[in-house]
Amino acid sequence: MSATPLLRVEDLTVGFRTEQGYVRVVEDVSFSLKAGKTLGLVGESGCGKSVTAQTIMRLLPSPSSSIEAGRILFGDEDLAVLSQKRMQKIRGDRIGMVFQEPMTSLNPTLRIGEQIAEPLILHRGMRAREAEEQVIRVLGLVGMGDAERRLLQYPHELSGGLRQRVMIAMAIICNPMLLIADEPTTALDVTIQAQIMELLKLLQQEMGLAILLITHDLGMVAEMCETVAVMYAGRIVETGPTGQVFASPRHPYTYGLLNSSPRRARKGERLLSIPGIVPPPGERGTGCSFNKRCTNATSRCAAERPQMLPLGAAAAACWNPMP
Repeated sequence: MSATPLLRVEDLTVGFRTEQGYVRVVEDVSFSLKAGKTLGLVGESGCGKSVTAQTIMRLLPSPSSSIEAGRILFGDEDLAVLSQKRMQKIRGDRIGMVFQEPMTSLNPTLRIGEQIAEPLILHRGMRAREAEEQVIRVLGLVGMGDAERRLLQYPHELSGGLRQRVMIAMAIICNPMLLIADEPTTALDVTIQAQIMELLKLLQQEMGLAILLITHDLGMVAEMCETVAVMYAGRIVETGPTGQVFASPRHPYTYGLLNSSPRRARKGERLLSIPGIVPPPGERGTGCSFNKRCTNATSRCAAERPQMLPLGAAAAACWNPMP
């Protein structure tokens, strides 16, 4: 397997034009992902995880949003500067994406089979009847029995778990190199969540997929991901091998996330929490955005933004890292 990353995001900064003026939502984000591996991008809601994913796919609205700086290197191409015509050839073909809400992502007026076949018709030039054979194959691959009947159904006729399997089928029908899974188990019960994650692991093994997993579920990251990037207020604050980061978190935010997880609490213990909320774009200050919630903060933290510094095999952006 090549040592060169399949995906490299370098110093990515993304902003939006709002009624209150221009605000940066994602700032100086960098991470990389090798073929066949899984990277977990984690953090609270509002940290910029989904904006990062949509920027990679070039799905953000224009001209209200813009890539202010940075590169998104996929193979030998920079997705940040590609034309929309070229991105349309990559999106859904070489890169697939599973969105958070399958009920709102699927077209309620089209049958399941038509929606899964669309990438084949668009990217492979197949006719509908020819594509149907591939649809039946991929429905079996994602664990949907009685595929001939399923492809004639509409989204509202399926359970949440089956709709998510349909979304995965659409994302992998063209055998992509990279799969972006944005909160793929949102609104599913625990049993179905486990099934979906097992399915993604199986597909990765069979297809050699690289997976960018966007989630706030740390347990899911521990089970799925070789590496993790922790995001806070639009910035990456810690990154490294999942085992090392979870066993010995250095950034106070990562430490707080892990210790507020119910999985780490003992029976009868009060669950720990991080005080305060994520500052919205435009209110993040000039220093460390976490300083108002951080027990390690000093005056330097409010005045000077920390840079990512290596700490063993990991790295963290903190002036006062955890021991």
